[in-house]
Amino acid sequence: MEGEISNSSGLPPFTLSGLPGLETSQHWMFLLLGTLYFISIVGNALILFIIKEEQSLHQPMYYFLSFLSVNDLGVSLSTLPTVLATCCFHLKQISFNFCMAQMFFIHFFSFMESGILLFMSFDRYVAICNPLRYATILTEARVLQMGLSVIIRSFCLVFPMPFLLKRLPFCGDNVLAHSYCLHPDLIRLPCGDTTINSMYGLFIVISAFGVDSVLILLSYVLILRSVLAIASRGERLKTLNTCVSHLCAVLIFYVPMLSVSMVHRFAKQAPEYVHQFTSLVYLFVPPMLNPIIYSIKTKEIRRKMHKMLTRPKF
Repeated sequence: MEGEISNSSGLPPFTLSGLPGLETSQHWMFLLLGTLYFISIVGNALILFIIKEEQSLHQPMYYFLSFLSVNDLGVSLSTLPTVLATCCFHLKQISFNFCMAQMFFIHFFSFMESGILLFMSFDRYVAICNPLRYATILTEARVLQMGLSVIIRSFCLVFPMPFLLKRLPFCGDNVLAHSYCLHPDLIRLPCGDTTINSMYGLFIVISAFGVDSVLILLSYVLILRSVLAIASRGERLKTLNTCVSHLCAVLIFYVPMLSVSMVHRFAKQAPEYVHQFTSLVYLFVPPMLNPIIYSIKTKEIRRKMHKMLTRPKF
């Protein structure tokens, strides 16, 4: 029997969908999803703690990493209530307002992540192509301004979305394809004309993800050109190695995001599990893998973690 997460008077509720074929495996789903959320939340919290405690990490590269960890915590906490409720406890109904709020935060943190990855690529560009001016270009005040600009941009882009949906009439069963609320999923449900919603959704994707990805690519073209000018092969590899963690973070964010977008726009008739799987990878993989990648590839973080784990217990 389905439960209800919350009620909203006058506005239609939505029905969330769990993973197809796994409705009876709620204990295993709780174990699996709980483990993924635990790794993501604890991993990112640990990164933040290490950056705060380790004085040597108080520099722009790690400030941007702390922004990324805060953002990944936001992504995980945005999806956690409905994913666990739907997949583990079969509570599939969600109120209109709760759904709008969840959609806002999921997309807000997604746009935030794209902007943070762009500024991290700028950090690598300055460090490699203009190292003598690194400290004067990326001051603490400027890093804070960059962080605030990402927040403001993301808020301004996502803020109209719930209001554009709220003006539309909803009818039918209002069954969503996922265990959380996403804008591409929600605009399939209204009875009215969703042209404005679709156009606005496409506009913000291009103006944020599209522009960010092009600028990230451009920064790496310039980085590669600068690296190839280094005479020593060993120095070239050492310099490129400082970009590996960021490149991995970019790939594990943009590849699943592109997959979700392609499936929603060009494979609408694909089996339900394809939609579920791509969206789960998009929302689960980056927050879970980012702290693991940076822990493995960043010597200072790895050393601090080792010191914490091997500290004598009294």
